[in-house]
Amino acid sequence: MPTDKKTASLILPILNEERYIEECVRSLLKQDYPQEELEILLVDGGSSDGTMEILHMLAEELPDMIQVLENPKRIQAAAMNLGANAAKGEYLLRIDVHAEYPPNYISTCIHLLETTEAVNTGCSCRTDARTKTGKTIAKLLTSSFAVGGASFRVGAESGYMETVPFGTFRKSYYQELGGFDERLVRNEDNEINYRIRKRGGKIYMTNDIQVTYFCRETVGALAKQAAANGKWTIIASRLCPGSMSLKYFVPFVFVLSLIGMPLLALLHPLFGLMFAAELLLYLVLSLLSAGKKAKGFRELLFLTALFPIFHIAYGLGSISGTAEILIPGKWTAQGQAVRKDIP
Repeated sequence: MPTDKKTASLILPILNEERYIEECVRSLLKQDYPQEELEILLVDGGSSDGTMEILHMLAEELPDMIQVLENPKRIQAAAMNLGANAAKGEYLLRIDVHAEYPPNYISTCIHLLETTEAVNTGCSCRTDARTKTGKTIAKLLTSSFAVGGASFRVGAESGYMETVPFGTFRKSYYQELGGFDERLVRNEDNEINYRIRKRGGKIYMTNDIQVTYFCRETVGALAKQAAANGKWTIIASRLCPGSMSLKYFVPFVFVLSLIGMPLLALLHPLFGLMFAAELLLYLVLSLLSAGKKAKGFRELLFLTALFPIFHIAYGLGSISGTAEILIPGKWTAQGQAVRKDIP
């Protein structure tokens, strides 16, 4: 890599992304931002598929712009911090590989940093997929009933938010902040944005442009991701109190009620009635939410079934996370430096 300073450094945390990485990078090469002022840092966490071959191919194609870095800790937080330390740019942009970016993405995010009071900027997401099942899952992930009204997923108006997807920072501010918390396998973005807000910083999201985010494309992959997110909601709350808002705990409470209510019904029939009312209300809300998104009766049934799969998987993950934080000494001040079982 040349030693001349760049204006913007794009940091891509990567692990087994052979299906998405090349298209993602190609979309970054179509940006309206001057290429001579960009660098792309591909930070790989030990991919075991064909990802590394693609990364080296891209680096050989554009050696003045693209660099491949190794991330022995594997997690995204560590990838971002490695990339930030190596970056030559004044601005740092976290880039998710499961996405394609509009041509004015970089220029817009940097412009917002320069013209608003924000210290972290981003845009809304249009969730999509490449398969029929995936496209139905994408509809689930844009439903307020499923994701709790996440502003960047459900089309909120531009303005100051609690969080944005991915994120754009001035490098100086990122370093002052201390970067991402490497104790967290997931929810590191919630934690850093919480820290920003706690310091009085502002976060701005624009809805004038959208990133296309490619979601999981099978029910099994969706459930696995939801369970991991639920688990790390609990662990992140343990390690970084206040970083996770109450909405992330709703599936946890829901699953506990599904377990507890039938047991309590053995003691008093009132709990049985409460349990039946809860299930009926959940079914009605699922049908109404699915009806707003589905095209056709078959998709309506499928989408209605996806809501409990998603919520129960998330809640079971939270139960797993609760069990983990109760293990003496497992989650200390340092947490775990390396995770080898990343979902």
